Amino acid sequence: MTSGPAGTEQRLREALDAVANNVHAAPDAYQQVRREWHRRERRRRLILAILIAVVFAIADAIGLWALNQTRVDAPVIFNGPGSVQPHKNPADGISQP
Repeated sequence: MTSGPAGTEQRLREALDAVANNVHAAPDAYQQVRREWHRRERRRRLILAILIAVVFAIADAIGLWALNQTRVDAPVIFNGPGSVQPHKNPADGISQP
């Protein structure tokens, strides 16, 4: 009997080969695993979509709540007189042939 890393590796290989020889997969094992994987993937995507919708709805609710907390008599931003610029026609700068 060989001792050391080479002997341990050989014994481990023999043990795993013996176990592998006794394992027989079901004929439709791949299809079952694939269906299970697709089911889990759909569930993950659904949960993510619901989570995104909930976060978006909460952000909207917080924004609307914050906007509705202002006083009625509070001044409006940019309520002062604006600078009036004369309207220029873009065609004025084009010369006629």
